[in-house]
Amino acid sequence: MLTLKDISVGKTVKVVKLHGEGAVKRRIMDMGITRGVEVFVRKVAPLGDPVEVTVRDYELSLRKVDAQMIEVQ
Repeated sequence: MLTLKDISVGKTVKVVKLHGEGAVKRRIMDMGITRGVEVFVRKVAPLGDPVEVTVRDYELSLRKVDAQMIEVQ
């Protein structure tokens, strides 16, 4: 299983599935990250947290634990 946390800078991936439950999953979906959407990884902080991505034409920063819940291909 490949997650958004594992993707290197400059790559575009498609969201396959969101893992997690309840409020955490709802918060990720409210940010526009849903199944089928393309996500471009813009930057990763030196220690890997946070990850800056572009999704639906806006920039978003995700914590590493949240990025790990997003399965991509």
